[in-house]
Amino acid sequence: MKKFFLLFTLNLSFFVLCKAQTPTIARADAQTLPLVQNINAYEGTSLAGDWHYIVDVQEEGYYDYRMKPTPWGFFLNAKPQHPEDLIEYDFDKSPTMKIPGDWNTQDPRLFFYEGTVWFKTSFLAVPMTDYRTLLYFGAVNYDCRVWLNGKEVGHHVGGFTPFNFDVSNLLREGENTLIVKVDNKRHASAVPTQIFDWWNYGGITRDVRLVKLTPVYLQDYSLSLTPGNTKSLTFSASLNSFEPDHNVTLEIPELKVKKSVKTDAEGKVSFTVKAKPQLWSPENPKLYRVQISLDNATYGDEIGFRTIETRDKQILLNGKPIFLKGISIHDEKPNGGGRTNSVEDARTLLTWAKELGCNFVRLAHYPHNENMVREAERMGILVWSEIPCYWTIDWTNPVTYRVAQNQLTDMILRDHNRANIIIWSIANETPHSPERDQFLGMLAKHARTLDSSRLISMAMEVTSASNYLNRLSDNMNQYVDVVSFNQYVGWYRDVNDASKMRWEIPYNKPVIISEFGGGAKYGYHGPKNQRWTEEFQENLYIENLAMLDKIEGLSGTTPWILKDFRSPRRVLPGIQDYYNMKGLMSDKGEKKRAFYVLKKWYENK
Repeated sequence: MKKFFLLFTLNLSFFVLCKAQTPTIARADAQTLPLVQNINAYEGTSLAGDWHYIVDVQEEGYYDYRMKPTPWGFFLNAKPQHPEDLIEYDFDKSPTMKIPGDWNTQDPRLFFYEGTVWFKTSFLAVPMTDYRTLLYFGAVNYDCRVWLNGKEVGHHVGGFTPFNFDVSNLLREGENTLIVKVDNKRHASAVPTQIFDWWNYGGITRDVRLVKLTPVYLQDYSLSLTPGNTKSLTFSASLNSFEPDHNVTLEIPELKVKKSVKTDAEGKVSFTVKAKPQLWSPENPKLYRVQISLDNATYGDEIGFRTIETRDKQILLNGKPIFLKGISIHDEKPNGGGRTNSVEDARTLLTWAKELGCNFVRLAHYPHNENMVREAERMGILVWSEIPCYWTIDWTNPVTYRVAQNQLTDMILRDHNRANIIIWSIANETPHSPERDQFLGMLAKHARTLDSSRLISMAMEVTSASNYLNRLSDNMNQYVDVVSFNQYVGWYRDVNDASKMRWEIPYNKPVIISEFGGGAKYGYHGPKNQRWTEEFQENLYIENLAMLDKIEGLSGTTPWILKDFRSPRRVLPGIQDYYNMKGLMSDKGEKKRAFYVLKKWYENK
């Protein structure tokens, strides 16, 4: 499918690149750029639609038979020029699938597939020298290489965060061909690592856009309450280059705020203004329309203002204690699975959470689609956002650390203006070791350098002891603001032990139970001691909630999990069938008996 992208008005000069004909791997005059804050506010076009794809099990489209990169790869999109030419692929005769989307749920042959798939689309463009064009990907899982008109644009690793390239010098007048190689094979050095308890959806799973930018543009900006003062706002912004004397204007019409300043020698501005905004909260998720101008260009956003802090064992939102009535959620569509990629997907899942009585969601175990974060903000739902340092990460590998840090950086850069995000989480259920402590400690420090205004946490594990004593002892306590841990009494331990359990948490910090729960098949009934029945799950929740009420400093819970989700580790026929069944709802949104137990408990909190 061809798309038309008008990059500029027709009275401006063209810049045209000719097609490369040499049998070498063409390197692009392209550049990987830092993320642009609120990129959807910029003029652009979506490349969503039907893309051709080729399944490449042995990566013959990239490597020769000696496993060396070939100059004749699929990225050339070659066509026979003579009858005797040997070309053993053809994108235009290959099937199509919807992008954004995962391949597992669009092609039955690829349901379990982990490997390489090539994607190709075409669009029309009119390049120009007075603007630059960014090629933006919301996320691609996991290892992604991109070519435009036969030239390699860039390479990205990590399946859940956005990235963008400057492709201004690669665009042609007329038809342009974009080819993306996606590889979702699992690796010990990857983040997440080789084993994890969710479906490894492969593909271009989030939006792809071409975005028009001026040569000098607002790369990042931040707007929030001035620390310690709810009647003052602090604004800062930075350009993509060190350019002084550009005019930056902040305007919030409803608050009668308007101020303009010039960028300094580093292309930055920073100032405070007096204002009395209504504070964002779950009960009143007030967002203000904000206009930010750079010289003659204006961009819009919606931003809320609130404070978040801890005091001893309490979490304070806008200076008042709050109990986080939460639930964990995977970034998976209802009704059959697949990665979420629309506002409607996000709204469905979050509406179910609201029906449960939630004011808080844990977006596990990786950064979710931006739609999810923004819809939650509009609906008054607080957010825990996480990166996939999950289980057994390769703690001593510097490449692994760099991938984890990049994911943390991009998560924060994308979402740091969202009022509903109150916790950055750096890990889940990681085994203790000095190497792990160093790795995660560095991540925690990095998160604080990027954003000191939010709380840091991670899902820890509890060490059991004799006499039903559960003691939390984790060296990471020194880095987190909120102590969070997962426990599965009643599922991996006897439910009858719940009433006997004692909890020792030797830290003067708020506590969140980041996971608890057990599995049940919707509609399967029996006695409460029969595993997989709704009655078993219901009793597990009754016993667990009574136990949790005894934990000192308990400030919230995010039980596992809102809905059943696909997982290759869950193979029991007739019960699991490759679903993790710990959801309080079925994949179709059918409420299990335990749903109402938790809902009633939250009504009393």
